[in-house]
Formats: sequence, structure tokens, C-alpha cells
Amino acid sequence: MSKRAVLEVIALDVEDAIAAQAGGADRLEVISDIAADGLTPPAGTVTAIRAAVDIPMRVMLRLADGFAAGDPDRLVGLAHELRGAGADQFVLGFLDPHGEVDVYAVERIAAALDGCPWTFHRAIDHAADRDALRKQLDGLPGLDTYLTAGAATGVDDGLPTLLAEAARRGDPGYEQQVLVGGGLRLDHLPQLLAAGLDAFHIGGAARPQGWDGPVCPAAVAQWRKVLDAG
Repeated sequence: MSKRAVLEVIALDVEDAIAAQAGGADRLEVISDIAADGLTPPAGTVTAIRAAVDIPMRVMLRLADGFAAGDPDRLVGLAHELRGAGADQFVLGFLDPHGEVDVYAVERIAAALDGCPWTFHRAIDHAADRDALRKQLDGLPGLDTYLTAGAATGVDDGLPTLLAEAARRGDPGYEQQVLVGGGLRLDHLPQLLAAGLDAFHIGGAARPQGWDGPVCPAAVAQWRKVLDAG
């Protein structure tokens, strides 16, 4: 029997989380402020979502738009606060002004997570050298996923990179799961699935009314159906 592909859906609040689970999502990415591409949500939101649904959630650790860490000490404090609120999986990723991974910030925060699983998010798509980034982070405790479109501009442009990296699964720096997201459409799925990619991340695609509207269970269910058929 083939392994079920992971479908992760962005949730801003409890209503989104309930709708995503009802539609067949396997996991949530919990954020605030989509206008800034996703920032750390309030601890109260995390607690409420944890009480409302039973699928896993990964909580964003990010203080401002862009990929600079800002204040690592504050991020460490937020990580501890969110763990106390019920979060046990996270999303983060920071670059320095040269587009190289901010190893200091990432290592500090990973240490604070104390082994909790976490995703390095789409900062990888803005890195000066994504292969070097992967190798620098290889072996960090908890890092099990890269969220990537393959290119800063989205899956349309990043598809060749995604396919090439899928072929390297298991190489040093490439053991982590690839979670495809960023301009992802249903018509991308057949080629991605055929390449062995098995995790997918949607935000706007789950919201037919746009980001001002809620997650739609039927929209999530459509993705679930296509993934299960594939």
C-alpha cells in the first residue's frame, strides 16, 4: 500500500483549523499576519487550536516580514511560551544580509525547541546557495522538513529544482522531507507525485474567497482527493 501524501494547510485561527481538518488536512501551519507572509501567532490562538483539533500543527517562529532573525533572544522566549501553550512542532528559517543561512539564530532556536520537529521554511528559496544551506544545517536536532517552491517566484519556476532535489533524497543534507508549497496548483501534483514527492502545503488554494475569507473544507477536500488518487 502506498504511503498517504501529507497535506498541510495554513490556519490563522480556530475556524480555519476546524475547516482544514474537516477537509482532510494532515497538518496545520499556524501563523498570524498573512500580509507579512506569516508571523508568530499569539499563544492563545495556539492553545485554542490545540483544543479544537487533533491533527498536528507546526507553529511559525518569525517576528517580521523578510528572512532576518531580528532578535534571537525574543524568538527563544516565544518558543518557550508557545511550547507552554501546547505547540510541539515549529516552522522557522533565517538568512543573513548576504543570503546565507543565519546559523547562529537557527542553532539558538533549535536548541530551545529541545528536539521538537521543525520545518525550515521558504527562506531556502531566497538563499544564495540552497545546497550549501542544506549542508550547513544537516544534523540539527529536530529539522525534518524543508518547505520550498524550488524558486523564490513559486513552483512554476522551481519545478526543475524540486525534481532534481527529490532525486537526491538521502544524500547528506537531503534526508529531510520536501514539503512543496508556494504557488502550488493541482495541475502540478502529477509530476511532483511521480517524482516521489509526498508532502504539500497550501494557503490561498484552501480559501476560494481569498485571504479575507476562511479555509473552505470543500477546497481542502479537493486537494485530498487528488493526492489520494495520485
